[in-house]
Amino acid sequence: MLAELDRLGTVAAVAAELHLTPPGVSMQLAALERELGLPLTERRGRGLALTAAGRTLAAHGSAVADLLSLAELEVAALRDGAVGTYRVGAFPSIARTVVADAWRTLRGDGGLSIRMELLELEPRASLPALAAGEVDIALTHAYSNMAESAGPGFVATLIAVEPVWLAVPDGDPAGTSGPADLHAFADHDWVVPHRQWTCYEMTERACGLAGFTPRSVAEASDFAVLLALVGAGAGVALVPELTVAEAPDGVRLLPLATPVVRNDYAVIRAASATDPGLARVRSLLAETAAGVLAERERTSARR
Repeated sequence: MLAELDRLGTVAAVAAELHLTPPGVSMQLAALERELGLPLTERRGRGLALTAAGRTLAAHGSAVADLLSLAELEVAALRDGAVGTYRVGAFPSIARTVVADAWRTLRGDGGLSIRMELLELEPRASLPALAAGEVDIALTHAYSNMAESAGPGFVATLIAVEPVWLAVPDGDPAGTSGPADLHAFADHDWVVPHRQWTCYEMTERACGLAGFTPRSVAEASDFAVLLALVGAGAGVALVPELTVAEAPDGVRLLPLATPVVRNDYAVIRAASATDPGLARVRSLLAETAAGVLAERERTSARR
């Protein structure tokens, strides 16, 4: 009220601005004077003016009103999903492709103030991080020959389905035509992901269904290493689509006669399901993943 009185000059104008009665405004200003023990207004002729104390408080009142207006605008933007910072936990291949492209989209969108932060995590680490509040959204995966494991308290949204390929050295007689029957590679050496990753278990299960246990000659956490070893003739490997930045020279990627896919999920805490900004980020990641996989399908002739 003091700020409005300083701006408008009369109690009547303040009352009209704030949808109050003039006596109501006068009573509240008088109550404020009693609380502070200082005169805030003084009569000047037939008008009312602010004292030095009144002008000081009026300046603070204007600042408070400006902050409240800003807070209302920011809350409205949060409600519309137009602002916010969200931390994403993502496994390497989807971080390098989908998350990077989504980040590029956000940076180029002048109408939004949504920001992402990234923590590279394998799915087995990202879900505990999500539960602990260390990330706001976890990008995880589950292979079609394994059980899904998001668990209670989470909401999982499927954002991509990646084919799994058999990577073989060029000229391998078992991989010269048509979809690959893994049983034909039972006597081959294999290069596999580290044993603690679900990708290793996927390979074990796929080969087990084909009737054999893969003979592992190398383990690596980086699929680029596995592909380089395939190109060097060290063995064969099962590789999901997004792990293949570019097939090295000397490597062929074959579809499987018994298909295996990797389902990629955006997982959030159930308590965050109504956050519109998080919904916007999740939607962007799904759209980006669809675009990345569609582009890869269009250029699959490189194989």
